[in-house]
Amino acid sequence: MAFLTNTDVVELTGWRRHLHQMPELSGEEAETAAEVEKFLSPTCPDLILSRLGGHGVALVYDGAAAGPTLLFRSELDALPIEELGDIGHKSRVPGKAHLCGHDGHMAILAAMARGLGRQKPRRGRVVLVFQPAEETGAGADAVIADRRYKEIAPDYAFSLHNLPGLPFGHVALKPGPVNCASRGMRIVLEGKTAHASMPETGTSPMAAISSLMPALTALSEGNVSSPAFTLVTVTHAEMGASAFGIAPARAEIWATLRSLVDDRMEALCAAAEALVTETAAKAGLRCSISYHEIFHHCENDAEATQHLREALDAEGVAHDEANLPIRASEDFGRFGDTAKSAMLFLGAGENHPALHNPDYDFPDDLIGIGARIFMRTVRNILG
Repeated sequence: MAFLTNTDVVELTGWRRHLHQMPELSGEEAETAAEVEKFLSPTCPDLILSRLGGHGVALVYDGAAAGPTLLFRSELDALPIEELGDIGHKSRVPGKAHLCGHDGHMAILAAMARGLGRQKPRRGRVVLVFQPAEETGAGADAVIADRRYKEIAPDYAFSLHNLPGLPFGHVALKPGPVNCASRGMRIVLEGKTAHASMPETGTSPMAAISSLMPALTALSEGNVSSPAFTLVTVTHAEMGASAFGIAPARAEIWATLRSLVDDRMEALCAAAEALVTETAAKAGLRCSISYHEIFHHCENDAEATQHLREALDAEGVAHDEANLPIRASEDFGRFGDTAKSAMLFLGAGENHPALHNPDYDFPDDLIGIGARIFMRTVRNILG
C-alpha cells in the first residue's frame, strides 16, 4: 500500500532526525508532545487530546459510518544514556538520547496521520496515541487512567517495536505472551557503623550483600519460552560511606525481577523477599524492600494478531513466530485490559546496534514499512 509521496518520506525522515536531537526522559516529554501536535495538525484530525496521562497526545480520525475504534500507539520518551555515535543528527542533550527507537515509532504514526488526513476510514475511527513514560512502565497506566480515555476507548489496540537482531524488515509476531513481566526490587540493609580498626563493635552488611547478590540471581529458572521462566538481574549495589575509617552500616541492592507471565511474578517476589529477610536476620540487620517500574506481561490477542498477519501478507512482509517471546518488558500490554491488542516486532537488521546501546539509531527505512503494515490493518478492518 503505497500512500506516502517522495516528499512525505523526506519530511518524515527529517522530522524523525529532529526528534532524535531533542530527547526527553519519561514524564518530561512536553516539548516532544508539542512537536507532535505542531507537525500533525495539518493532517486535520477530528479531535486532538493533549496532556493525556501526562504529556500524551491522541489524534482521532473519524470515518463516515459507525464502526470499531482502532488505536495505534507509539512512545514519546528517550533514555538517560549518553549517545556515542557520530551521526549528523546526534542528540543535543547531554546524557539523554533516543536509543530505543521511539523517535522512529513516532515517525511511523506520523506517516499514518498523513495517510488518514488524505483519506479517512470509511467507518469507525482511528486513534493515534503518542504515549509518555514507556521506559518506566508508568505511561500506559496513566493514559488509561485519564478520564478522557473513555472518549477514545478502542476495540482493538496495535503497536510495534523495532528489534535489532532480526533481519531488516522481517516481522516477528505470535499470539500469547510476547513480552515479560518485570519490576525493580530495591533492598536496603541497615546495621551499625564502627571504627574501621574495630569492625567487631558494629554490624556490617558486607557479608549479607556479598551473599545476596549471587543468591538472588540463582532464583532464575528456565528459558523465556518456558511458562516457568524467571530471571533476576542485579543492576546496582552500594555499601557504606566513601571513607577508609568507617566500617559500613548500610547497603543497597537493586535487582530486576522478570517472569514470562504475571502469575509467576508473585511467586518470584515471595522467594526473593524470603531470601532477603532470612539473610538480614542472620546478620542482625534491619531490611526494607520496595518495588519500582512495574511492568505487566504483554499478551497478544489471537484475533488482533490475525488482523496484523493479514496485513503483513497483503503487503508482502515476511513474518514468523521465531524469537518470541522476548525478555524485555513493555507497558503496551496494559491496553490489552481494555481492548483486543497485539504488538509486532519489526527487524532493524541482524548486525544493527542493540536497543539501549550508546551507538544505536533507528533505521529510517523502517518508517515506510511500519506505516504500510498499520495502514493496511486500518483499511482491512475499516475500509
